[in-house]
Amino acid sequence: MSLAAWFTLAVVAAIMALLALTNLAADAVFVAALAVLLLTGVLDPPAAFGGFSNEGMITVAVLYGVVAGLRDTGGIHWIVQVVLGRPRSLPHAQWRLMAPVLALSAVLNNTPVVSMLVPAVADWAKKYRLSVSKLMMPLSFAAILGGVCTLIGTSTNLVVNGLLIERGAGLGMFSIAAVGVPMALAGLAFILLTSRWLLPDRIPVLDRLTDPREYSTEMIVEAGGPLVGKTIEEAGLRALPQSFLAEIERRGELLPAVAPTRRLEAEDRLLFVGVVDAMVELQRIRGLAPATDQVGKLDGRRDGRSLIEAVVAPDCPVTGLSIREGQFRTRYNAVVIAVARSGHRLKQKIGDIVLRPGDTLLLETRPSFLEQHRNSRDFYLVSAVDDSAPLRHERAPLALLILLGMVAAAASGLLSMLQAALVALLAMMLAGCSRPESVRRAIDWPVLIVIGAAFGVAAALEQTGAAASVAAWSMGLIGPHPLASLAMLYVLTVLFSLVITNNAAALLMFPFAEAVSADLGVSLLPFAIAIMMAASAAFATPIGYQTNLMVYGPGGYRFTDYVRLGLPLTLLTGVIALLLIPRFWPF
Repeated sequence: MSLAAWFTLAVVAAIMALLALTNLAADAVFVAALAVLLLTGVLDPPAAFGGFSNEGMITVAVLYGVVAGLRDTGGIHWIVQVVLGRPRSLPHAQWRLMAPVLALSAVLNNTPVVSMLVPAVADWAKKYRLSVSKLMMPLSFAAILGGVCTLIGTSTNLVVNGLLIERGAGLGMFSIAAVGVPMALAGLAFILLTSRWLLPDRIPVLDRLTDPREYSTEMIVEAGGPLVGKTIEEAGLRALPQSFLAEIERRGELLPAVAPTRRLEAEDRLLFVGVVDAMVELQRIRGLAPATDQVGKLDGRRDGRSLIEAVVAPDCPVTGLSIREGQFRTRYNAVVIAVARSGHRLKQKIGDIVLRPGDTLLLETRPSFLEQHRNSRDFYLVSAVDDSAPLRHERAPLALLILLGMVAAAASGLLSMLQAALVALLAMMLAGCSRPESVRRAIDWPVLIVIGAAFGVAAALEQTGAAASVAAWSMGLIGPHPLASLAMLYVLTVLFSLVITNNAAALLMFPFAEAVSADLGVSLLPFAIAIMMAASAAFATPIGYQTNLMVYGPGGYRFTDYVRLGLPLTLLTGVIALLLIPRFWPF
């Protein structure tokens, strides 16, 4: 091998070591590696940065925007409410969680799916007193397994297909289902049968902490809404996580003892008590609205607002006055949604509460309120509540219809995956399902940077001849046997995926696959499919796949927990993949 080839292999080894042994961010490591290869002359600028224009990477970015439309309209929340329901037991809960997540991840990029479901599943577990550590890892693994069923299920598939398109051998949306679906079903069955013994029963660190701010808020049952006529339990308002329904006011009569069988009527005013996260969730329940009539009088569209916490200072002009008397909305262009006062329950209507210094207010207002009053003498502290923009429930059916249209257009071959995703994103924005700023926030830029930079590192492996040399060496160990070469490539990709990101592993292994198939004189396709499947089989460590890392904290896991359940699952899916790939993509 040339000196440049040895140097490139050293850079790749350094990437894996840094990601496995340090806490450095993956995007920083890959950008640094790309810079080293560029500055040393191993790569020229077009080769180094060509990955950022790859069709697969752009498709991943666009799909993040499509998912933003589902999130902003409450489409994902609606799916969770309808599909998860009330579990009868832990295995039943795992099944009700994993089956729809697997199906959803097959038609949506699995990373944003998990990011949206983590808080919903955490609340679902608390509501039905289930161990969250028995649900979070199955959530991640089901999303990974769903991702291998279609071309758009995971960014890895799109990235590898982007490389195949450049070589004139692109795949259809459901081409990999012949291997992916058996892998997914076997994986699902394995988790259901063994997680009782292989998964721990732990409490996340954050759940051990209590939030001293207990808010009181009033919500009203909207006339003609989906909650009218339902019981408290049917409406999902019984045993709410970190909050409870204290009382109902109906036509001036107070109903303090709220039985789960009591039916809701239009215009019922419900008094809830709970922490700030619970207040955010209440705003997202379709059929409930803030009881105050001030919300409709605020300037601007409601979907452009957010929730902000503000602590009342002694110098605040409305101190000592009720919220109504102080004309809070007129003065600050903000509406008080809830009030917290040193753990005391406030039973008055929101407008009648007399404000005191130290009261914490939950406000619905424009995001500009934060900058305007950050250093104001009226408030001690002003802070934004993450992901608190009101949902546009009325557009949820439209968002789901756009998603189905995107899948149908890509599956039928009418449009390429990138074209279908672009049309869907444009439709989401024109239909008002998502806003430009929401789409920008939804894009996971570190993931895209890793993908783009890894393309450059993979180009260095190919251009310097390092990939061909390693392929020749590995063939020398196993001989000129395509199936044995396929197995070795699969194992190496899995090992790489366990210590670096799956996208990076796929991109680094693709040049080796190309070199091996060329030397053997066989088709590249079975090796490319093996890379897709192996890169997504990163079950045995939390750092191998982003969704594993996303559930690590909420599930209260340790590193070894992934090994106990993930290692046998990796072996099982690997055997199935290696048996099926040569059947559908002969050498």
